[in-house]
Amino acid sequence: MRRRGRAVGAALGYAAPALLGYLAVRLFALLVLARWARLKGHGVWPALATSWDSRWYLDIAAHGYTDRLGTAMDANNLAFFPLYPALIRGLSTVAPGSAASVGLVLAGCCSLVAAWGVFAVGDRLHGRRTGTVLAVLWGALPVGAVQWMGYTESLFTALAAWSLYAVLGGRWGWAAGLAVAAGLTRPTGIALAVAVTAAGIAAAVRDGGRGWRGALVAPLGWLGYVGWVGARLGRWDGYFAVQWLWRNEWDGGAHTLRELRELLAYDRTPQLFLVAVSAVLVLSTGLYALCVADRQPPVLLVFCGVLLLVVLGSGGVYFPRARFLLPGFPLLLPVATALARARPAVTVLVLTGAGACSAWLGGYMLLVWAGPP
Repeated sequence: MRRRGRAVGAALGYAAPALLGYLAVRLFALLVLARWARLKGHGVWPALATSWDSRWYLDIAAHGYTDRLGTAMDANNLAFFPLYPALIRGLSTVAPGSAASVGLVLAGCCSLVAAWGVFAVGDRLHGRRTGTVLAVLWGALPVGAVQWMGYTESLFTALAAWSLYAVLGGRWGWAAGLAVAAGLTRPTGIALAVAVTAAGIAAAVRDGGRGWRGALVAPLGWLGYVGWVGARLGRWDGYFAVQWLWRNEWDGGAHTLRELRELLAYDRTPQLFLVAVSAVLVLSTGLYALCVADRQPPVLLVFCGVLLLVVLGSGGVYFPRARFLLPGFPLLLPVATALARARPAVTVLVLTGAGACSAWLGGYMLLVWAGPP
């Protein structure tokens, strides 16, 4: 036990520059948000802990899920996956404070675990400096404020990052277990399940061993929740019926292309937040092409590829799509490797600028933009 504790401590010390850089970015953004909120007469805590989707998770933690489909749009809580509200409910029984406070602290802690996992993947592939830059870049994403909200993005990214790291190291038990948990966290857990399953099959065919186990177990979380929703509603397509009530259905990207065309070509006064979302979608597609050209490990390419297909191919609401792509940190690897090779002054300048832009857009997203992030 002591030996394991020392190993964890050494690993944490090795990752310290990345975690400190990540904390610096997010704490600066929090200070900007607090100052902005004070000027507008708003509170920071409600904006982070009890706004929009946070209320759905808190309600599920307190009262559980509905057992009816209904006909009302945007009103069925079965669209929200169970792991995060279950953790809030469990921790609220032993932790002081309200469930909302517990959920917010949980998200913040998960963001640090996520940043550590992001660093670990970057370090394994390209060295410590790249891993550090990658973690800071992840914290400085345009909608990075969501990482410290009562949302599931930080929890999901933590599970995804460490699952991908486990695949890279051939640790199939950990990879599959974390993929199962991720599949219980967000609908996009299907992207991680597909990536781990594909990697496990490839490893089993190539080398034999435990890859088959990972391949078979990884999808069970996502499939289990989808199956449970179907059984609860008494229809095999229950989960997809719920998603339809939230306007989420696959259209191959037609809706996304229409929104991009309208915003970038025809709308003379586009809303700033929607322009930022559109820029994230376009840049993410370009970064994925660079990832393919750089021949990233297949498990990373499959994860990001399926994530992009799910997010861009949905016909649902447009404005949260930059948030949906937050877990796709491997898309940042081409930028991180380039900055790691650049002169330190250039790296610091770029990361500082990215952090400042993230702080400003986070404040705008939470205090000016009228809709959910």
